[in-house]
Amino acid sequence: MQSTQVLNKSYINGEWTEGKSERTYDILNPYDTSIITSVHLATKEQLTQAFYHAKIAQRKWAKSTVEDRRAVLHKAAEYLTMNREEIVSTIVRETGGTLLKANVELHLTLEFLGESIKYADEIYKVKEVPGSPEKLHHIYRLPLGVISSISPFNFPMNLSMRTIAPAIALGNSVVHKPDIQVGLSGGIIIAKAFEYAGLPKGVLNVILSDIEEIGDEMLTNPQSKLISFTGSSAVGRRIGAIAGQNLKRVALELGGNSPFVVLSDADVEQAVNAAIFGKFIHQGQICMIINRIIVHKDKYDEFVDKFVARARELPFGDPSDPKTVIGPLVNERQLEKALQYIEEAKLEGATVALEGKRVGNVLTPFVFTNVNNSSKLAQTELFAPIATIIKAQTDSEAIEIANDTDYGLSSAIFTNDLARGEELALQIDSGMTHINDQTVNDAPNIPFGGNKASGLGRFGNPWVVEEFTVTKWVSIQTTNRQYPF
Repeated sequence: MQSTQVLNKSYINGEWTEGKSERTYDILNPYDTSIITSVHLATKEQLTQAFYHAKIAQRKWAKSTVEDRRAVLHKAAEYLTMNREEIVSTIVRETGGTLLKANVELHLTLEFLGESIKYADEIYKVKEVPGSPEKLHHIYRLPLGVISSISPFNFPMNLSMRTIAPAIALGNSVVHKPDIQVGLSGGIIIAKAFEYAGLPKGVLNVILSDIEEIGDEMLTNPQSKLISFTGSSAVGRRIGAIAGQNLKRVALELGGNSPFVVLSDADVEQAVNAAIFGKFIHQGQICMIINRIIVHKDKYDEFVDKFVARARELPFGDPSDPKTVIGPLVNERQLEKALQYIEEAKLEGATVALEGKRVGNVLTPFVFTNVNNSSKLAQTELFAPIATIIKAQTDSEAIEIANDTDYGLSSAIFTNDLARGEELALQIDSGMTHINDQTVNDAPNIPFGGNKASGLGRFGNPWVVEEFTVTKWVSIQTTNRQYPF
């Protein structure tokens, strides 16, 4: 893979293109704030051109064969596999994630690519619906067109690929804007992979820019038929409103406030193991992260003691060190927000069971107990290594507390009664519930998505096929039809 110093350009219509803005953006290493590369931002006019090229390219790509599409997807995966070591290093340096997190991210990226190969034959496949002897009904899936893709800073590579790979597999084109903070792993490396794969120019366009430059063009451009966005619920609501006005489809994976419920019959030791991982992986900067730990009163004290002891010992520091579990938050703004949440929680009366500290850009784990579920601490998506533990008087109350949030992305239940656990899982209003596991789970063949303020639509095979195609009914009258007038 070329050095990152030459990967600081947008990729428009198959060309590496210098941004025409007078403004530049420094992509920083969150751990030491060193400059990884500097980017001349693309302008709104360049983005508009990218949409134009995407529309022209999509018309041709829609006519590609399934063999063509699968060959491109295979070659893109080959590029990522060949350059694994350098890609993992880039993810660590750009996102502040640990080596474990970076390897998981690349693994998921390859899984999304691999799964998309399986359903590349879904377009133009004929499904016959029963009719009459005189009329045949054929149902087709056709490519949707141009897709706007906007991805976040936390897991930029796989959360970009889960839109880009299905879109390309299903005959669409893409205009993609990664979060500029992680423009390399969120977009440019993916563009390099598809360039290597021989994807026709214009089918994938990657824009390195920010809202100040491009405004709402990713949302309002008339060429775009669907907006795929992963990020905050507040931004998601705005995107939904704009999409509705313009009659565009959306695929929105938004914020979360995931509950981790420990029932009265749970194995506390294993619940603690799961909760430590599901709370502190990537410093808590995951939409599915455990945000509220809800524990039955009979298990509460034991759980708190063991959880705090484990959290206190988690290694922190340089994310490139294989031993590190807690690395830096992505930027100073996120760090200041986390510190503000901590001070507000103290004022609200939550008990500090573990007092963390700031070390450079790293925030070590904080644990709050005796948390009220109605408090700001419990109702905020924290995106930081801050754990909140809530006591429930009964198992039923634990489920009620789990549902008492505007969000509904992921959730988890720990119990020794698997049948009851599954019954209670259906009572939690979230898109996903994991029994005897933590909340951070993903796979390319499951319906990934949330309820309530956590989003609209589902990723994963075959659900994403429905999202990224348009259904066409073709009827065939086989005999002369007699009309009443």
